[in-house]
Amino acid sequence: MEFLRSVALGVLIVLQQVLSPGFAGSSPCSPGFESELYIFKVDRQQLQRGGRLGRVVFNICSARSRTVFDSADKRFQVDADGTVTLKRRVTLQECQNMFSVHAWDSKGKRHTVFVSVKYEAKTGHHHQQEDTEAVGPAQSESRSALPALECPKSSRGLKRQKREWVAPIINILEDERGPFPQFLYQIQSSRAKQFKMVYSISGEGADQDPKGLFTINRNNGSLYVTRPLDREAKDKYVLQAHAEAADGDDREKPMDIIVIVLDKNDNTPIFTQNPFLGTVPEASAIGFEFMTVTATDADKPNTEYADITYSILSQNPQEPNAAMFTINPVTGVIRVNAAGLDREKYPEYTLEIAAADSYLVGTGTAVITVTDSNDHAPQFEKTSYNVSIPENKVEAVVVKMPVTDGDEPHSPAWRAKFRIINGNNGGFFAVNTGPNEQEGIITTVKPLDFEQNSKFTLLVVAENDVPFAKPLTTSTATVTVNVLDVNEAPVFDPEEKFISTPEDLAVGSELTVYTATDPDTARTQKVTYRVHTDPAGWVSVDGETGLVKVRSPMDRESPFVKDGVYKALILAMDDDPTPATGTGTLVIELKDVNDIAPSIEEREISVCNKESAPVLLSVIDNDGPGFAAPYRVELQGDSKNNWTATMNETKTGIVLRLKIPLKRGEYNVVMRVYDNLALYQDNTIRALVCDCTGDDFQCTEKAVAGFGLPGILGILGAILALLVLLLLLLLFARRKRSEKKEPLLADDDIRDNVYYYDEEGGGEDDQDFDLSVLHRGLDSRPDVLRNDMAPTFMPAPQYRPRPANPEEIGTFIDDNLKAADNDPTAPPYDSLLVFDYEGGGSDAGSLSSLNSSSSGDQDYDCLGDWGPRFKKLADMYGGGEDDLL
Repeated sequence: MEFLRSVALGVLIVLQQVLSPGFAGSSPCSPGFESELYIFKVDRQQLQRGGRLGRVVFNICSARSRTVFDSADKRFQVDADGTVTLKRRVTLQECQNMFSVHAWDSKGKRHTVFVSVKYEAKTGHHHQQEDTEAVGPAQSESRSALPALECPKSSRGLKRQKREWVAPIINILEDERGPFPQFLYQIQSSRAKQFKMVYSISGEGADQDPKGLFTINRNNGSLYVTRPLDREAKDKYVLQAHAEAADGDDREKPMDIIVIVLDKNDNTPIFTQNPFLGTVPEASAIGFEFMTVTATDADKPNTEYADITYSILSQNPQEPNAAMFTINPVTGVIRVNAAGLDREKYPEYTLEIAAADSYLVGTGTAVITVTDSNDHAPQFEKTSYNVSIPENKVEAVVVKMPVTDGDEPHSPAWRAKFRIINGNNGGFFAVNTGPNEQEGIITTVKPLDFEQNSKFTLLVVAENDVPFAKPLTTSTATVTVNVLDVNEAPVFDPEEKFISTPEDLAVGSELTVYTATDPDTARTQKVTYRVHTDPAGWVSVDGETGLVKVRSPMDRESPFVKDGVYKALILAMDDDPTPATGTGTLVIELKDVNDIAPSIEEREISVCNKESAPVLLSVIDNDGPGFAAPYRVELQGDSKNNWTATMNETKTGIVLRLKIPLKRGEYNVVMRVYDNLALYQDNTIRALVCDCTGDDFQCTEKAVAGFGLPGILGILGAILALLVLLLLLLLFARRKRSEKKEPLLADDDIRDNVYYYDEEGGGEDDQDFDLSVLHRGLDSRPDVLRNDMAPTFMPAPQYRPRPANPEEIGTFIDDNLKAADNDPTAPPYDSLLVFDYEGGGSDAGSLSSLNSSSSGDQDYDCLGDWGPRFKKLADMYGGGEDDLL
């Protein structure tokens, strides 16, 4: 520390000489700090935030009065007048702290000075004055000139050493040429006057790598360096000097020797990459910064040896301006310097750039690619179009409009986009870019209506995906769209019309008028109507007026009615040569009426004649709510004497009980069931009474056994006699046909005599038909060929039950016939219309015999009188041999 003070005093002496009037007059002004080192002595109070430490002085050599300073240690702030203050409270390490301060002259060159802050307790007037020492470069480093440094007791700095056993900081310039070993400094022990002392060194550069760099004369303490030093490899060495008596009785405490390697401008700036690659848009304005080049210098930072400036040495090509670009000498940022960049003419520039410190220069290359800017607007090949399109078409292509663009193909500046800027009132059209990116395609997005607007004039503009780099004139095209008239179908209003009517409305009653209008107002056309879909055949429509009437009785309980609603489709047709047809839906809500009497679902029951259990019978009524339950029941005729019938608790079922014991056999129980509005129907239930107790029985077997053997034999004999009679009749009919050579189907075919069509009811006897005769010749067929039996895999159709009122028989037959016609599983399966089996066992024989020689001169012309279905047979077999070829 005493050494630093001596250095400071020596510098002050030199400064006085330099600043004397005679000396100043002999040297021009040179910008820079007045000293190379400032030492600020402070006490504990000055180390608080905002404390003023001292002032550095910078000579700017110009009329400017204020200088820009910057502190490398951000804890310290340097004002424009050079005053150094604290930004926050600090604690000095080893009673001192050193940092650098920078200042810039009028030419932008940076200058650096070092500031050392030392702790020293002050009393009295010392607080009122600035305690600053300025150390110049030529001042000697006299140890005796420096005042003693006193650290506070709490300081952990090094203890004060004896003044005789100290060494200054040794500075040595890098890359010295020698000769080597080169003398650096001589150390001497204070005990050398009493003892013969032996000197040695240790540490890096001595006995540690790099070993042997420093040596010492063991007898006189002279320190040497053995070869040139390189600051870029290592800029500081710390050695320990040792001194001990030759006889080993006394020794000095080891002393640190610090060797600082001073910088020399021996490194050329090197660019961080070569070449630098950059891009600049061709439409860039002057001053636009687009890339940065950087270089590094291995010399000491923040010195003139490492401060780099950049410049452009050459430009290729030099068109359209030899100085198209300029570079910031400090930051290396390259910017546009002149107008005229054109990618289409000069797509690339190559710059030779330089990076220089105070003496040395490094060179590199910057390759600049001029990128495309949107400086060309797309142009329509045609500026007007006249097209025609039929009305009512959606997504129809109206027109395709190609464009051209001078920008780089397939770039955002080249890809075209289009807008309809006028004439698209109502949004009927849309324009999109075609797959080749240079075509606008207009399509319809809504149906055009000739009657509303027969002509559109659209104005379309062409642009790019990105905005224009500079103001450009956009290209527009006019598209005239002529709408062609087509015949349009009449339109019902509404398309689905709802009406409500009772289900028992009389035939011929008017339901509604359902009409359509023809949208072709430019044409004079007539609209007519007809029924398209009417599943039950209930409605008719007047072809001229659209008046809808009841054609046949309607029934809300019909299978064609869903949720009380019946639908019919009505067509409206114009009389154009190419007619158009519109469709409307008539929705008829059928209001329920009490037209169906309740009936008992079960038709047969079995009971024991002793201690019989009651039988629960289900009552059904297809009428809606209010017209059905609750029900009531009355026994009719003799049934009152043998049975009792009551309703269950919910009034929806009948509890039937045997009133008195009966003999086994079959009995008819007649019950009259009333609905909620007293509409009734008589229901007959066949009751099989068995000789048993309770309900644990097999009633059918016991009843049959009750006939006894004579009864069974009698039944079998009657059946056998009937079969013999039928066989004789069949043989007689076949023989008669053979003799008379009549057609295949004779009038006396026994199968025609089985049904009786002149009865419409009258009891149970008309249901006991023996249909086995219809199976004659068919029972021997394989099961896979049988079609005279209902398939077991299909559900049985549901039909309306037979009404009790004879006046409703006609309606009952019509409803069930319509249901059968629309039911794919409907019978008959036991009719005579079975012609698909000609195999073994068939009495009819093979139909191929119709064309055999045995047919002889059979007369088949009479088949033509049987209707159109047999006319083909008459033509085939009655026309002679020539007709068969």
